[in-house]
Amino acid sequence: MSLDLVERALEISSRAYAPYSKFQVGASVRTRDGQVFDGVNVENAAYPLGVCAEKSALATAITAGYGPGDFDAIGITAPPCGGCRQWLYELRLDAVSYRRDSGEVVTATPAELLPDSFEL
Repeated sequence: MSLDLVERALEISSRAYAPYSKFQVGASVRTRDGQVFDGVNVENAAYPLGVCAEKSALATAITAGYGPGDFDAIGITAPPCGGCRQWLYELRLDAVSYRRDSGEVVTATPAELLPDSFEL
């Protein structure tokens, strides 16, 4: 379980830009070589143009040169949405830890979160 990543994500979630939903989400992704990249959700008045915290963290890591198979785990302050579940699956993370509404932290694989995922 990546409780340390969930705790880190919780710390950075206050940086989220969520003026519409007021739902601040943080995510911290760890690479196999131990680097950690953080992300937060960023909303937009044109609602579909917002960015989820998981995508924000993963995009930062990809910008730094990491790619599919380079990621060990991610911690998120909320359950990932369907689109993010596809990102997590496609980038081949080993573990996804997130906080449920009850406060319980659970860990699953991307395949468990997105059965019958889409592959090209």
